[in-house]
Amino acid sequence: MRRRQFIRFVGGAVAAWPFVSRAPQAALPVIGYLGVRSPAADAPFIAFFNQGLNEAGFTDGKNVTIEFRSAQNDYGRLPALATELVQHRVNVIVAMSTPAALAAMAATTTLPSVFEMGSDPVNIGLVDSLSRPGGNVTGVTQMNIMITPKRLELLHEMIPNARIIALLADPTDQAIFENTTRGVKAAAGSLGLEVHVMNVSADSELDAVFPKLIELRAGGLVISGGQFFNSRSKQLAATALRYAVPTISPYVDLEANGLMSYGTSITDAYRLAGVYTGRVLKGEKPADLPVQQATKVELIINLKTAKALGIVVPMSLIGRADEIIE
Repeated sequence: MRRRQFIRFVGGAVAAWPFVSRAPQAALPVIGYLGVRSPAADAPFIAFFNQGLNEAGFTDGKNVTIEFRSAQNDYGRLPALATELVQHRVNVIVAMSTPAALAAMAATTTLPSVFEMGSDPVNIGLVDSLSRPGGNVTGVTQMNIMITPKRLELLHEMIPNARIIALLADPTDQAIFENTTRGVKAAAGSLGLEVHVMNVSADSELDAVFPKLIELRAGGLVISGGQFFNSRSKQLAATALRYAVPTISPYVDLEANGLMSYGTSITDAYRLAGVYTGRVLKGEKPADLPVQQATKVELIINLKTAKALGIVVPMSLIGRADEIIE
């Protein structure tokens, strides 16, 4: 993914024109990619970011260079990494997540920046409005906050006899937490369900989640969006299967046999961010590029996991699924 090429001078031409002064090869523009997940975990999504770049006319190693910085799931590293990219004099910063976008905004108010996130960029002060961002920042948002209540409805449809449901939420991710918990509680009330919000923001707290679910006799678990849970999707899916707890999340981790997901297509969001990055490299100003919303929403159901949990998936859900894993 990190390709570099040297352009060779043609020896014969140099010999034929010994007194001609040659201009130095123009440096390629540089994208500073600021991510939260490890490079290995981000690799599948980076491929779709590169696809968007290609659509805009740019290819890594050919007419653009990408400098990658990863916080390795440690949010505290993001400010220093953002400052490092600014000092590296990149042409644009690509911030993949809400924490990364906030770190980039704190590091520079002039260098163009493109974000991809699940939060509302207006509410957290990144842009003036979705239609006219007004500063040095624009990007792509997902719909995951708005559709978290829908996850509860889908999980209820999957396991209609469960009356107690838990919501896993990160209270430190304030851009997501309040809207998510409010929406899920309202949806639970309309469905006649009892919902328990489980606040988790550290790995030590995550270890206690599933034993607590058993204690509460929760019939299922709705997982909120946000980088903390997204970066631990494999762990969550594997543990849920071990404890036999049906879950629904923004994304299904196929390797860990997640049961069900309902959320914005993250691959589409990354592709759109790639397109916008290319447009900024061509000279368009973030202030003039409306924030895009990735509107492609996918329902994925893993029948293998459903069978392991003893769940018969309703045909109404199978008929609406965008992907069935067997």
